[in-house]
Amino acid sequence: MAEAQKEQVYVIPLRDVKRAPCYKRANAAIKDIRSYLEHHMKSDDVKLDKSINEAVWARGSQKPPRRIRVRAMKFEDGQVQAELAEE
Repeated sequence: MAEAQKEQVYVIPLRDVKRAPCYKRANAAIKDIRSYLEHHMKSDDVKLDKSINEAVWARGSQKPPRRIRVRAMKFEDGQVQAELAEE
């Protein structure tokens, strides 16, 4: 794979998932993470790592975390790959 053109660590707030029904909050959190990265990295092609999904779903679908720390890398072709940032 090519070298990352841009690498950034974001703390993404997920407090707005309260707008979703309680049984769909983890799904809404994943969508919010993807849209946040699309907006801030200026790309439509965002790939989320399995570790992000596991962190959001760790407490079930009704209780996603309030915020999540993500490392996002943008490549020359415009693709963004995101993974959970180490604490």
